[in-house]
Amino acid sequence: MARKSIAVSPTEAGGPWLTGQVLIAMPALVGSTFARSVIYMCAHTADGAMGIVLNQPLANPSFADLLGTLGVAPLPPARSIRLHSGGPVDNGRGFVLHTDDWTGEGSLQVDGRLALTATLDILKAIAEGGGPSQGMLALGYAGWGPGQLDREMQENAWLTAPLDAGDLALVFDADHGSKWQRALRQLGVDPVLLSGTAGRA
Repeated sequence: MARKSIAVSPTEAGGPWLTGQVLIAMPALVGSTFARSVIYMCAHTADGAMGIVLNQPLANPSFADLLGTLGVAPLPPARSIRLHSGGPVDNGRGFVLHTDDWTGEGSLQVDGRLALTATLDILKAIAEGGGPSQGMLALGYAGWGPGQLDREMQENAWLTAPLDAGDLALVFDADHGSKWQRALRQLGVDPVLLSGTAGRA
């Protein structure tokens, strides 16, 4: 975690982009870092995109161990949140994706329900028993340069889906092994029938 805010400013979120949507890896990504990934998109603009992988939990370090490394008290914490591999970019840095019932200085409001915070303040709040009602701590993130994600979409690497308005289970529940299938079924897609070949009209 760092005391400065993440690079994408709140004014860049939103618009006719994929911000607030879920990216679902297609079979074309088998063998890649993103195979069967489900990614929540925190920002998508003309300057690039960034998101947090939702279905790659980390067994180590524990939340308490991480707080100890960062010098955040109290230890043991009054409550904990799960740690995830958020993606291959900057994986020495922490990002908390959380419900927006708590925000701090530097928090990025994503879609009116979720926010992203990359400062130690949120870890202190959670360790003390407060903070947002739901959250996950991601080490690293998924990032794309200008136009890169758009090209990958055209190459049939990803499907997109809105996040169910009344259900944040896809983001926060612990059933990580089923998130890819569940995200596809939300679109009415049977994973068995997916093709890794891009279609052409």
